[in-house]
This record gives sequence, structure tokens and C-alpha cells, in this order.
Amino acid sequence: MAKQLAARASPGLHRALSAVEETAEGTKLWCGAAAVMALMDGWRGRRAAVAGLAAVTVAQLVSNGVCKQLADRPRPPKDWFPHDEVEDRPDSPSFPSGHTAAAVAFTTAIAPTWPLAGALCTVPAAMVAIERVQSGAHYPSDVAAGAAIGLASAWFTRRAPHLILRHWL
Repeated sequence: MAKQLAARASPGLHRALSAVEETAEGTKLWCGAAAVMALMDGWRGRRAAVAGLAAVTVAQLVSNGVCKQLADRPRPPKDWFPHDEVEDRPDSPSFPSGHTAAAVAFTTAIAPTWPLAGALCTVPAAMVAIERVQSGAHYPSDVAAGAAIGLASAWFTRRAPHLILRHWL
């Protein structure tokens, strides 16, 4: 499926996906979105921004700090991809997609507090996930696992304060 997606992507789609992924590199996109939310919408914006950034932190720790080290899966073969972007992919293990984990974690964590912002973040989050396969950086299963980690991270960071208070106090 990764090979087919890369072969079928138009040059315009390829450029758009690459631009969004470049913006999301190192969680820049999500940090920028959090800053805008915190400045634009007072208490609700700050609350959503904190939830989003906390979820991104957990997702990155789980995906990059734990799962990649345990799985140590190689990236898809370079000869599957007809473009030169495959040369720019990281040397780290493929499983899971940390970019996707961060994108899904941020989007899912902010949605309960600010549904419109969550809906707006869904588009670049989906583009990041698609780009990770299309560029040759990940297999589709890497992206699916990253999305699951993102969902779990968002749930955990939104529930953790309640769980801590209920069990420790």
C-alpha cells in the first residue's frame, strides 16, 4: 500500500503533503497552534493548548522513547518510492510513526475543550499521517499504531488529573 500511494500521488499533492509535514517536524505545527489558541481564546484557549501539548509530550515519549526502541523496525525499502524525498527520511526505527502520534494526540486532546479548533486541526493531522506513508518514511501499520498512541495519549492526559485526585486524595 505504501508503494501504491507514493506512485499515485500527484506532484501537487506531494508538495502539499510535504509542506504540512515539514511544518509539523519537531512538533512545530502543534506548538504554534497551541500558542495561537492560548492567545486567541482566553481561558478556554489556554486550557485546550495545555491539554494538546501535554498529550503531544506523552505521545512522543511513548512512540519515540519506548516503542521505537522496542520494535526497531526498518523503514520501507527506498526502491519502492519514485521520488527523492525518500532520501531525507530519518535513520530511526519505523514503528510507530511519532509524527502521527503527535498529530492525533494534539488534535484529540484539544477537541473536547474547543471543538472547532479540534476540527480544524484534523486536516493537517490527516495530511501528516498520509505524508508519512507517501514519503516512504513509514508503513501504513506504523501510522495506524502512531494514531492509536496519539488517541491513548490524549485520553490519558485528559483523564490523569481526575484519576490522580480520585486515587490519591
